[in-house]
Amino acid sequence: MSATRMLAVDFGASGGKCFSGTLESGRFTMEEVHRFAHEGVSLFLADRKGTLEERTVWDDTYLYQQILKGIQAYRRVCGQKLDSIGIDTWGADGHLLSADGDLLGKVYCYRDHRLDRMVEQVKQRIDARRVYEITGIHFQPFNVSNQLLWLAQNRPGLFGDGVFYLPIPSLFYHYLGGVHSVDSTWASVTQLMDARTRQWSGEILNALGIPATVMPEIVAPGTVVGRLHEPLARLVGVDPARLVAVAAHDTASAFAAAPVSDPARSLIISSGTWSLVGKLVAQPITSPAAMAANISNEGGIGNTRFLKNCMGMWLVQELRRGWAVADGKEMSWKEMDRITLEAPLSTAWIDPDHASFYNPANMEQAMIECCRKTDQQAPKDRGGMIRMVYESLALKYRFVNEQIDAVSGSTTTAVHIVGGGSKNIMLNQCAADVLGLPVYAGPEEATAVGNFMIQAMGLGLIGSMQEAQPVIRQAFPIREFKPVDTARWNPVYDRFKQVCLKPG
Repeated sequence: MSATRMLAVDFGASGGKCFSGTLESGRFTMEEVHRFAHEGVSLFLADRKGTLEERTVWDDTYLYQQILKGIQAYRRVCGQKLDSIGIDTWGADGHLLSADGDLLGKVYCYRDHRLDRMVEQVKQRIDARRVYEITGIHFQPFNVSNQLLWLAQNRPGLFGDGVFYLPIPSLFYHYLGGVHSVDSTWASVTQLMDARTRQWSGEILNALGIPATVMPEIVAPGTVVGRLHEPLARLVGVDPARLVAVAAHDTASAFAAAPVSDPARSLIISSGTWSLVGKLVAQPITSPAAMAANISNEGGIGNTRFLKNCMGMWLVQELRRGWAVADGKEMSWKEMDRITLEAPLSTAWIDPDHASFYNPANMEQAMIECCRKTDQQAPKDRGGMIRMVYESLALKYRFVNEQIDAVSGSTTTAVHIVGGGSKNIMLNQCAADVLGLPVYAGPEEATAVGNFMIQAMGLGLIGSMQEAQPVIRQAFPIREFKPVDTARWNPVYDRFKQVCLKPG
């Protein structure tokens, strides 16, 4: 059998990567061919009333250009033959386009402050309990439900004849091949999709005043949705590859790549800018207890991701960014690891998901202020600040795991950490110690691995994600972190819950 060659495009909220992947005779290999950083850009613009507002947007044309550079890099490494392309992205944001294909404004970033109070606006339009019953998604400011309601309220003129909305991964499929669909994993996180029918909920769209006609078709992961435009394929020097709707929500792809043997007893943490902490379950769980715990039911590959969005490496990324501004140069990750290892065990902790850390002007000052408000002594140096973040993340993992166990009725016996954060040895060991469970780390590029496996499904090479597990295990070594000195963390955890997780 000839080798099948694929390209995976993986956009995170702070960077992107393109990988070549080859599947031949049941063996899989992949190679990074292009990597880049990106971030939201803040503009200060006055509205029609003269009110100056900060608006945070993405540069979608820059991101599209990076896809083209990734394809060109693939061409240099692998040649012209390209069978398929799959794109995954972060799980929020999108764009309105006119019937003539014009972009109707900038692509807003999910951290834009226009969304700060939109959750309450949604709840005023439709009962919160009803929203959760239908969608299984808890309330977060970045939900697409909030974003489209904001547009309906504040930019109603944009919803003209023929206008259509494209979620962020669909926007890039549109640029590459004119595709107007989205897969069910990404649609599920919008808080607009019925979790059981996997179609847009007319009840919610009507309540929010969002025209159903603007929404794209929802397709199953693994669906071939189009081909690379022929003129574009000629321009970048590859075959007009098939475009496969993978699990376009990056967490869905990452969860799919976790090499779990017992889903009911395996906690999966997709660790990156965000930490997505959850389990794979057969059906959505939308009980009052699940809603009270703010656990979401996100679409998977033949299952449901029962999880919580927790803040992740964003906290450290923002510390690093602030220090770069202060120093005039950026501290290397190697140096940050060194000073963190040298720092003593923390005596102060934070709730990583406190609202003050969502998008502060200065992350370090926000953490110092949080310690002050909780009567704790903030760390005195940068290494201590980073260690406090890692310990606090591990403590929050334990808290979320207890919630998920209680609501799902299954007890966790192992933790799988996938994604870029799985390279963080200190955080992995801290998680093992705090949870008192073995931690299995890898694959590091789990999102791209899941992306490739679903492309292979779409091409008919793999029948299911279960069939993909041996392929994944063969290709990627998994590191184990055994718990050590777990007893010391029990009083710390009790204090963490009392001090850091109290209301307000």
